[in-house]
Amino acid sequence: MQLNAYLNFNGDCQEAFKFYAKSLGGKIITMQTHGDSPVADHVPAGWRDGIMHARLDVAGGVLMGADASPEHYQKPQGLYVSLAVTTPQEAERMFKVLSEKGTVQMPMQKTFWSERFGMFIDRFGIPWMVNCDPTI
Repeated sequence: MQLNAYLNFNGDCQEAFKFYAKSLGGKIITMQTHGDSPVADHVPAGWRDGIMHARLDVAGGVLMGADASPEHYQKPQGLYVSLAVTTPQEAERMFKVLSEKGTVQMPMQKTFWSERFGMFIDRFGIPWMVNCDPTI
């Protein structure tokens, strides 16, 4: 069994996944547009460049996503993508890179459970937590 996060975007899935791949050192396995799919003839012309499905593999984990249709898009709430790293230096680096142009909710800091922990919403509207966990 595998449990993955599936993120919805407001038309910027491709940009987000390219940013995540570069920032996290992952590899995009799938990036399919609606226009490149078997249902392309049934998709409005302005929607064909939208991402139907994206998959990013990162250090044994998987992040997936798609562009939600404009009438169905909702800002993410009530969830975070949680990133666990093994050193305070890596936590600081990941936090800085991923939170750039985003909104910091809790600055990176030492906590009673972790050498470093921080929370933010990235430039694409996705909530993240970065945690330093040397036991992983």
